[in-house]
Amino acid sequence: MDPEGEALLLQEARESVEAARSYRRELQQRLRGLQQARKQIRESAALTRDVLEQHFNDLKGTLRKLLDERLVLLLQEVDAIEQESIKPLDECQKLIEHGVSTADDLLQEGESVIHEVMGEQNEKLCNFTKKALHIQLDSLPEVPALVDVPCLSAQLDDCLLTIVKNQIFNHGTVASRPPVQIEELTEKPGGILVRWCKVDDDFIPQDYRLQYRKSTANHFEDVYVGSEMEFIVLHIDPNVDYQFRVCARGDGRQEWSPWSIPQTGRSTLVPHEWTAGLEGYSLSSRRNIALRNDSQSCGVLYSKAPTYFCGQTLTFRIETVGQPDKRDSIGVCLEQQNGYDSLQRDKAVCISTNGAVFVNGKEMTNQLPAVTCGSTVTFDMEVVHLGPNNNEGGNTKLRVTISSNNREVVFDWVLDHSCGSLYFGCSFSYPGWKVLVF
Repeated sequence: MDPEGEALLLQEARESVEAARSYRRELQQRLRGLQQARKQIRESAALTRDVLEQHFNDLKGTLRKLLDERLVLLLQEVDAIEQESIKPLDECQKLIEHGVSTADDLLQEGESVIHEVMGEQNEKLCNFTKKALHIQLDSLPEVPALVDVPCLSAQLDDCLLTIVKNQIFNHGTVASRPPVQIEELTEKPGGILVRWCKVDDDFIPQDYRLQYRKSTANHFEDVYVGSEMEFIVLHIDPNVDYQFRVCARGDGRQEWSPWSIPQTGRSTLVPHEWTAGLEGYSLSSRRNIALRNDSQSCGVLYSKAPTYFCGQTLTFRIETVGQPDKRDSIGVCLEQQNGYDSLQRDKAVCISTNGAVFVNGKEMTNQLPAVTCGSTVTFDMEVVHLGPNNNEGGNTKLRVTISSNNREVVFDWVLDHSCGSLYFGCSFSYPGWKVLVF
């Protein structure tokens, strides 16, 4: 074989070896996946057995206790009726026994008088007769008939056993998988957007419940309960792993479904922060919430750094409101410019609290609804055109979408130079406005 043929054969052999090595790696990875799946099945089955046994043992103990308590109450009721019914009979018996004793004494006395034939017989007979009349031998105590006295019995509904049996036979289910699973984790500045989906077509959800924890923590904590199928978890530390899980409650049910498989996510994006130190605004500890205070100082509160990048969604949520003013503004800008009392200026786009939209200081014809407490205002931007010689000062066109209260405005914002990131800001003329940014 010529050298060229040998080299080609050697190359093919090397490629086959590499293909075999890659194939082996893929098979080993799938084996690890099978091992993890088998482990999950066995561990979840063992946990489910423990839960079922504990639950039914608790249920048996509770049922036994409830039955014993009911039996004690019924027996006490029997005792009370018995004592209450026997008491007048005992009193009647004492009266009769006393009458019998009196009659015995009178009988003995009468027989003795009758058999005497001498002396004071007539006088004794007279006295005996008077005594007998005084005793009222024709007065007899009334003894109640059997139909007039209680005859106790236990009324036990046999259908209870049937009802309990049916409830027990239908109590509890074993689910092979949760009805909902986490579908996507999307990093946000200072937060993570969690989306979930329903994987059981027969399950009709009423509410969802989302929990999260740091991967180093032992316990999950609730962060959302509601009917939406996504939620932004805020106050996330950057570059830290968090675990998320979700469950659901069926329509008309009280109990929650099994938890989904926990998913791990993290955010590498720097959290949005307001600039500290501006006299007219008070900030939260994480500096993502700004409150317009009572200070007379008026100006624009900017972000600490240009942390908004095209392709992201910048969200402002109005926590509380104050008196609106047409110069109020919430928006983004190319740079911080001191000396202005609003973002309604050049090199900025914003929305006023009355819903007016401004681009480079000019009001647009289209308008959004007025901002109210609980309103969410979002800014989405994407680069749609780069002018020639952009690095040397060419134009940049951004497609801007501002959304508020289920309405949106879309327009192109032309900049005289490219920008990698933007500042955000807000301004309010009157106190009471509180805005959260994420």
